[in-house]
Amino acid sequence: MGTSILSNSRIEAAYRSKTHGSAALATKAKNVFPSGITHDSRHMNPYGIYIEHAEGPRKWDVDGNEYIDYFGGHGALILGHNHPSVAAAVQNAYGKGTHFGASHALEIEWAEQIIRMVPCAEKVRFTSSGTEATLMAVRLARAYTNRSKIIRFRTHFHGWNDHMAPGQANHFDGTPTTGVINGIAENVILVDPNDKAGVTAALSNSDVAAVILEPTGSSTGMVPVAPGFLNFLRDETKSADTLLIFDEVVTGFRVSPGGAQAEAGVTPDLATFAKIVAGGLPGGAVAGRADIFELLDFEAAASKGFEKIGHQGTYNANPVAAAAGIAALKIIETDGICEKANLFGSCLRQRLNQEIAYAGLNWAAYGEHSTIHIFTNPANRTVTPENFNALSIPFMELKGNAPGVVQKLRQAMLLNGVDFNGWPGGTISASHTERELEETVLAFRQSLVLLQEEDIPH
Repeated sequence: MGTSILSNSRIEAAYRSKTHGSAALATKAKNVFPSGITHDSRHMNPYGIYIEHAEGPRKWDVDGNEYIDYFGGHGALILGHNHPSVAAAVQNAYGKGTHFGASHALEIEWAEQIIRMVPCAEKVRFTSSGTEATLMAVRLARAYTNRSKIIRFRTHFHGWNDHMAPGQANHFDGTPTTGVINGIAENVILVDPNDKAGVTAALSNSDVAAVILEPTGSSTGMVPVAPGFLNFLRDETKSADTLLIFDEVVTGFRVSPGGAQAEAGVTPDLATFAKIVAGGLPGGAVAGRADIFELLDFEAAASKGFEKIGHQGTYNANPVAAAAGIAALKIIETDGICEKANLFGSCLRQRLNQEIAYAGLNWAAYGEHSTIHIFTNPANRTVTPENFNALSIPFMELKGNAPGVVQKLRQAMLLNGVDFNGWPGGTISASHTERELEETVLAFRQSLVLLQEEDIPH
């Protein structure tokens, strides 16, 4: 948004007055990083906060300000920050060495844990990130089917590799984004979310290797998946001998211990993971059918006479990440973590909607499981929290925001001790308690007052 929206803003002035240390670091960062940031979603005008430490559901910035955290490590920290069991596992592993350049026992235990929890997981291959995992899944699908094209859904996010760039935030016509060549973009077929007719038409192309999607909808349900749509995709892909890939980088071990696929009862051929799978440390994985994973197998390639897919990666199955992943997944498997976070999400959405209604705004808090989204009504529809139905709103409208709102809402919430992300909304951890619920609701109430004083919301 332009600076004119933010000029003479009392919210921004108050934010600047509380964050002098972050402002100084942001100035230094611009000397070494493009826009002064290391991740696009951390872009915020005039600058974002710089965190010094975190614990459970809270974090503290370099100025000593305390925040209830809904960024949650970009969704990686369903156990909260610095969980003692995960921290102990990391410290123990680190003391033995951070990189062996060889196999180790923890990588086997890590994979066995994933296979035990995830319905589609017969075999696993570790990567260093979710972007690498989706790249590997697409390569496996193309090699397995001997086909070229991938069906994706507009606004669904699958990392930043070239095959996933057009149609996520722009270039919805499928043309290549900056730095992506035509030959790659031409082999990606973009379909609107929940568009059954579009899927059927796209699958009529006999060169489709796979369909990939976020199984709860783009941005973890900001554009939700319609009821029955996953079952439809499973049936249609089977009929077309096309692979179905669930991108569970965020939803894996969050929606349920077995991910969105276990919750929905729909088993894909391949699934990609990161974030929670490595206990909040860098790490990712692809899991799926054993016959597909033969394409990575030296012995299978030799005996069956096909060319093996090459796959390296200096930090694949790093022992420290493996230790963190094992510790986190064992807790998630047995301790009701997903259920606790999901319940908090349901309560928080209900309470925020009460505040929206009290403020008389045409907004709504929505989402499922342990995710929250705030619909800020960019088209100025006549909606209320009671009658809001995300599936009735065009997907680009759900992904949009009323002018100036995100910037001001984020700053106002920070002023009131809560760090929402830029959807706006956030992800919830099992470490959030009744105390965090009440403080978040109060912060939201106070923030809406600040926004209305600046005549921002509809």
